[in-house]
Amino acid sequence: MNLNKAFIILLFSMIILVSCQSHVWAGDIRISVAASMTEVFRELIKEFSVDHPEIVISPNFAGSGALAKQINQGAPSDLYVSANPNWMQYLVEQKVIDDQSLKIFAHNSLVFVGWETTKATSISDLSTLKRISIGSPASVPAGQYTMQVLTASGMYDSLLKAGKLVMAKDVRQALIYADRGEADGAFVYRTDALLAKNAVILFEVPPELHTQIAYPVALTKKGTEKTDAHEFYTFVLSDKAKAIMTRYGFTIPDAR
Repeated sequence: MNLNKAFIILLFSMIILVSCQSHVWAGDIRISVAASMTEVFRELIKEFSVDHPEIVISPNFAGSGALAKQINQGAPSDLYVSANPNWMQYLVEQKVIDDQSLKIFAHNSLVFVGWETTKATSISDLSTLKRISIGSPASVPAGQYTMQVLTASGMYDSLLKAGKLVMAKDVRQALIYADRGEADGAFVYRTDALLAKNAVILFEVPPELHTQIAYPVALTKKGTEKTDAHEFYTFVLSDKAKAIMTRYGFTIPDAR
């Protein structure tokens, strides 16, 4: 093979490689989203793709704490949605979040669900139940809110020592335990309760017993380098996205 031919082949290969890398850079967005927003973000992605078919969005749905730890350890992510401002702040302090893009864009409420046969109409009835599913307070925001509620009610330690609290990896798993009857009931977000097949809302948790349930969204430092990530971030904060989130049961802050 002569040098001219070898040079042409090498040049052609480099062009293909650069082209492929540019495509991935421009059109592939990775987002990390709290499990309680799974359905609404699937629809947001679907709606966004109508006008941006060239952009591929790869979502990772899990507990907010698990996602934050993954991102901090180097997992690829261009946008992060947490169900608790604390985990977002953790990543801000780790300097992996663009704090200028940080916005509280949705709120939720906490409820207790179980089968209609479950005799629980208030927090005071929980001591009569055998198994209560909650998200693990160590990493799941819904579990942290629940821990605040039970602590304020003077019941957390007694329920924990009695082995009545079933720790779930995220709020969706807590819901599944109650929906299948594997737990007498579960503390979940109202938006999750609406997805249950068998479980119903047995009572609403007084909001004064826990800090306000707020969902922050922000671009990661890597995400700020992608035009397409900015496009999706802007869409998430748009009026069209607000309408979709409201339909799924979330409430929207008056100002941003």
